[in-house]
Amino acid sequence: MERRAFLGAVTGGLLTAPLAAEAQQAGRMARIGFLSDFEAASEPNLRQLEDGLREHGYIVGSNLLVEQRFAEGRPERLSELAAELVRLQLDVIVAVSERAAVAAKQATMTIPIVMVYGLEPIRLGLIHSLPRPGGNVTGLVADPGPEIIAKRLQILGELVPGSTTIALLTEPATAGRTERIRPLEEVAKKGGIAIKRIEVQRPEDLPGAFEGIIKAGASAVLVSGAGVLYQSRSEISRLALKHKLPAIYPLRGYTLAGGLMSYGVNSRDLYRRAGAYAARILKGTKPADLPVEQPMRLQLVINLKTAKALGLTIPPALLARAEEVMQ
Repeated sequence: MERRAFLGAVTGGLLTAPLAAEAQQAGRMARIGFLSDFEAASEPNLRQLEDGLREHGYIVGSNLLVEQRFAEGRPERLSELAAELVRLQLDVIVAVSERAAVAAKQATMTIPIVMVYGLEPIRLGLIHSLPRPGGNVTGLVADPGPEIIAKRLQILGELVPGSTTIALLTEPATAGRTERIRPLEEVAKKGGIAIKRIEVQRPEDLPGAFEGIIKAGASAVLVSGAGVLYQSRSEISRLALKHKLPAIYPLRGYTLAGGLMSYGVNSRDLYRRAGAYAARILKGTKPADLPVEQPMRLQLVINLKTAKALGLTIPPALLARAEEVMQ
């Protein structure tokens, strides 16, 4: 199915769903769980999720209760927290990350699960396919395709022209992540750029990772990952600034934490869309019948304060393409 038509069908179906919660018993409060890896990063996004639910007739405190569980940067706690939510016999569980979705699916095969940031849901066995997820998991994937990482390299090249070595700071490789990295390496090779891949497994690996970046002679850094790297986004920004290294990140949250610039999906949109998915399920639609949605809107965010600290001048053409410029 043509992707644009497929996404349009999904969006149209969600937006035209009745606002009344006809699938809910009269007077019964709908109850959803919110399972996230990180507390501080999730609170503003939780508001976006609630906005998405409100648009479809569900208002917290009126006809909706939200049970929140945060792993606070300790992914090993996700299984325990998912089990807690399952014991509450909720109507829907919204799982922020893929790790959270996996933990939730391991805890229940019956309660519907809406994932917000899927990357490799098919490989991980969360769904059968995007148009027909099957089972009890549906929601959104945060990666529009493997070409996006090569696009970040292109943007970085506009900022730091003439670079011959660029570091790729990433999390331990998986089959899916390797597939996404391959287009980057192909594009870099054609442009005469060497990619130095450096993996980070724990936050305490970061100082050594940046030492490796410097030793490799890299003139810029491309960050790819939303697990331990996102957890450590403030430290990564600090180290990049310390070593005077321009960097591009996958999510706006990195830029909010002091990163130079990000190019990727609009996180706020993802949470609002997840709210729409949860509302559709609360009204009686089975998750197996809700196609998983891929993002169509990408955003470039630039932090001018960090650019100034790095001694960089952002090209006017790049500024003109930015959806958001932080002063």
